[in-house]
Amino acid sequence: MSVLSGKKILLGVSGGIAAYKTASLVRLFVKAGADVRVVMTPASKDFITPLTLATLSKNPVHSSFFADENSDEKTDAEGQWTNHVELGLWADFMLIAPATANTLSKMATGNCDNLLIAVYLSAKCPVYFAPAMDLDMYKHESTISNLAALQSFGNKMIPAESGELASGLSGEGRMAEPENIISFIERDLKGQLPLNGKKFLVTAGPTYEAIDPVRFVGNHSSGKMGFDIARCAAKYGASVTLVTGPTHLNVSDSAIKVIKVVSAAQMLESCLEYFENADVVVAAAAVADYRPTDPASEKIKKKDLIFTISLEKTVDILMTMGSRKTHQQLIGFALETENEIENAKLKISKKNLDLIVLNSLRDLGAGFGKPTNKVTFIDKDFNIDPQPLKSKEEVAQDIIKKIMTL
Repeated sequence: MSVLSGKKILLGVSGGIAAYKTASLVRLFVKAGADVRVVMTPASKDFITPLTLATLSKNPVHSSFFADENSDEKTDAEGQWTNHVELGLWADFMLIAPATANTLSKMATGNCDNLLIAVYLSAKCPVYFAPAMDLDMYKHESTISNLAALQSFGNKMIPAESGELASGLSGEGRMAEPENIISFIERDLKGQLPLNGKKFLVTAGPTYEAIDPVRFVGNHSSGKMGFDIARCAAKYGASVTLVTGPTHLNVSDSAIKVIKVVSAAQMLESCLEYFENADVVVAAAAVADYRPTDPASEKIKKKDLIFTISLEKTVDILMTMGSRKTHQQLIGFALETENEIENAKLKISKKNLDLIVLNSLRDLGAGFGKPTNKVTFIDKDFNIDPQPLKSKEEVAQDIIKKIMTL
């Protein structure tokens, strides 16, 4: 999931040839899951139509302070005022692209003669701008001064790129390509997230321990809790390795590396491979406690009324990681049916945990295969923090926020 997902983006388009690129820019924002609204200068409509950007953004395009019968902005009530203050307050961030020399000058001096500049001056959100002009204009002292002034105001410049220019010259001044603008903003936004630079190792799902090639010992874990934790950690900027047992769930976030395993032994091997470099480990998997001692190499035929399987303990993955812990925060889960608090406290001490997330099967709405969960947080100092019944997505948010307070 892109860091742009769910963002409210205000795109300001000024009158330069690079305005044609804003069609691709809007499309990329929308594809990333953002809500885009466009404000155009009158001159920009000579290079790209409001209809194009309105169609791609799925929102009306604004270019004047009010709409009348001669305006491109058709509304139910002619003469309706475009509230530039409201637009400036709506956005999570504003991007002005292309930012021509003329628009840069107006932004720097506050020369408010069009709707775009009025919205810019009213904006309370971060503002990015992508300069676009010819080589000599870009290098002119007045432009350099305006660029410096805008950055001193706290605006963030997306540097112009070098290449062939509309004049036929070649050099610096062309607007950054839409993909590069997206990447610049994503990097900047991700750098502001609280878990940026942190490495998470998350386990999820059940493990299947083979009886023969077609049968296994397992449990009812869906893996949803672990997957939601991985998504939430990535949303807050973490780089996540998700080690998952068999489950129907999938994740498409590029910040999450998925490693699929089947058995407890395979999960242990994968966890130990990534444990040393992890900052936070969340062991949400429901790992089998026992496995068949001698799995059959061929399918066992049904012939006896009583069939006995000899079981042996699997290696305790969480305890193994706890014994090797150096700098990692280690978070475990406990699913209990009796003496819940005391059993959870014993696991904290025995497995060297920083936090345990306690589930009780006696709580309605909690347990395997349900969309909800009811948990109690217990930290290594045995502080107890019970939570109400919530969706697993909300519980994942609570777990990540709890980790950030440790």
